[in-house]
Amino acid sequence: MVSLITIVILLACVILAFFILIQNPKGGGLQGSLGSMSSQVMGVKQSTDVMEKGTWILIAIIGGLSIISVMFFAKPEGAMKTTKSATQTTAPVGGATK
Repeated sequence: MVSLITIVILLACVILAFFILIQNPKGGGLQGSLGSMSSQVMGVKQSTDVMEKGTWILIAIIGGLSIISVMFFAKPEGAMKTTKSATQTTAPVGGATK
């Protein structure tokens, strides 16, 4: 199960990187590279909205899967065990004697 979640996270990361690299920071983005045909087919604003929604959805998927994956990792053997010497400290009952 861990390997499946890891593969899905890596795939989402690659797609997220693709979405981020396609976007233009000044708002041009995908519609600027496709020419005037993009405004006729997809609409000028629609491709930016799809890219932004896709970015937020992928971020949510990566975050959610990262949190869920913690449940499937095996816990170390000695993580919950404590010894008496580590949990108990002894202090002298009386004062110091000369």
